[in-house]
Amino acid sequence: MQRNYRQEIRRNNYCQVYPRTGKMKLIRPLLFHLLLYCATQTLGVKIQSVPGVNSEGVIQTELEKTVSLVCQSDGGHETQADEELVWMRNGKVVSLTEENKKGRSSVCVTPIINEDNGATFTCHLSKNDTVTASVTLNVTYPPQLSGSEEVAVEEGAVLVLQCDIWANPPVFSVSWTLNGSTVDLLAGGFSVTNDGFKSRITANKVEKSMHEGIYQCTAKSPIYGGRSKQFIVAVTEKTLKIPLMPMIAGLVVVCLTAVLAIASRWNKITKCCK
Repeated sequence: MQRNYRQEIRRNNYCQVYPRTGKMKLIRPLLFHLLLYCATQTLGVKIQSVPGVNSEGVIQTELEKTVSLVCQSDGGHETQADEELVWMRNGKVVSLTEENKKGRSSVCVTPIINEDNGATFTCHLSKNDTVTASVTLNVTYPPQLSGSEEVAVEEGAVLVLQCDIWANPPVFSVSWTLNGSTVDLLAGGFSVTNDGFKSRITANKVEKSMHEGIYQCTAKSPIYGGRSKQFIVAVTEKTLKIPLMPMIAGLVVVCLTAVLAIASRWNKITKCCK
């Protein structure tokens, strides 16, 4: 392509335009080499993905899904065939096959798991790690609540029930019910704690008439709605617990005493038997 009116000089990853001067004829050989330099240099790298990346460099995905990443030139042309690319995940180099390093490189993340949330994938030129591009995964998932669990507890003991409420985005409410009604914390002597990962309900002194029944934990997500888990609690009668170790120790002492007593009177015993 003939350029009669301007010359282009490569500076800091862009081509700066300068006006034509009267000495253009004198510098045509230099101009030719400068144009060739601009045409052949890589302007940068870019990452394309499925699903796509948003304007903030974030890829939205879910558990068990697949994310495909492709790194290539961002200079309006393919990276040179011998231009080696490097992938990193959270600052650590990703192992690639030799044929997947040069010119165009792809990485597939499958299946997506919880630990992939917040992971940053970066691609850069092997010879120049300042030429780089990055994307971050935002993995959404609901709280893992479903099904039911049977729980047996003795009268007078401590009852502790807990449900996992860890989710992305975080749940905005957690509720506990007993036999279909909201748990009365004061009347039942309950306490409830939430730390963002688990919700726990505790009763210090269990009574059959007050604490037996079906408990349900429900966590609500802004994306996935409500998720619930049931606990079927049976209160049993308090049993008398005999301390096993003291009993064994007592039997050992009695046996040793008997053996020593027999040994000390063994001569008398043998004379009586003759």
